[in-house]
Amino acid sequence: FVVFAAIYQVTLVGNGAILFAIGTEKKLHTPMYYFLANLSLLDIFCPSSTVPKMLKNLLTKKQNISFVGCALQLFFLVGFIGTEVFLLSVMAYDRYVAICFPLRYTLIMTKWLCVHLTGSTWAAGFLNSLLHTVFTFHLSFCKSNWVNQYYCDIPPVVALSCSSTYVAEMLALVLACLLGISTFLITGISYIYIISTILKIQSAEGKRKAFSTCASHLLVVCLFYGTVILNYGRPSSSHHSSVTDRLVSMMNGVITPMLNPMIYSLRNTEVKGALKNILCHKTCV
Repeated sequence: FVVFAAIYQVTLVGNGAILFAIGTEKKLHTPMYYFLANLSLLDIFCPSSTVPKMLKNLLTKKQNISFVGCALQLFFLVGFIGTEVFLLSVMAYDRYVAICFPLRYTLIMTKWLCVHLTGSTWAAGFLNSLLHTVFTFHLSFCKSNWVNQYYCDIPPVVALSCSSTYVAEMLALVLACLLGISTFLITGISYIYIISTILKIQSAEGKRKAFSTCASHLLVVCLFYGTVILNYGRPSSSHHSSVTDRLVSMMNGVITPMLNPMIYSLRNTEVKGALKNILCHKTCV
């Protein structure tokens, strides 16, 4: 309880600080930080869909959840994770335009386009989650009702079904191919062009500045995709090792949202400067 409570508080404080910094510093009112603000919102909402109930169960030692509560928890968890998948590809495209077409950046990444792209990521993420939730809870559950996890997620819930899970698992595979791989390719191709453009820059200082604008995002992408593949890339029938599965799910749904603001605040000079200004202002006042 103490460990999870501390992690959750660090997550809320870290992402809240980034949101506050972006909201108060006018120089951060750019497309890049608009997308970062949405990422911070997702990193607050994602653990908030599971951790409070988890903490309550750990504290009261009543480790249970209703069927409807489990369905809602899975819907929001998968929705936020799916939205983050799409958002990271949009952020990669934003960095591609900024580095490869710097003179046309403000003409391409207009306010209307940013809002449209962000709205599309949220809509796509929750539409994907709705399909997964419907097909998962359409299964018959007549065996154990013991979810081998601290919260309801697709693999441990599907593993409880006594009916055929072929359709649910095939849906997960098809959606992963259509959506996950396509967003991964967008991110990967964007960074191929970004790295190619950076290597063509003559001065070492120019290369350093160009790379610093996307290094944090690249690190977050690697961390996020690594945990998602580990968690959802295995068949549901293999989700019976409690120690391994719980550790992987904790990385995906709890630990990563805590690490993201640390990565951006430590590696991004503008975010660090904004946070220092806020702390200095509060101290001076």
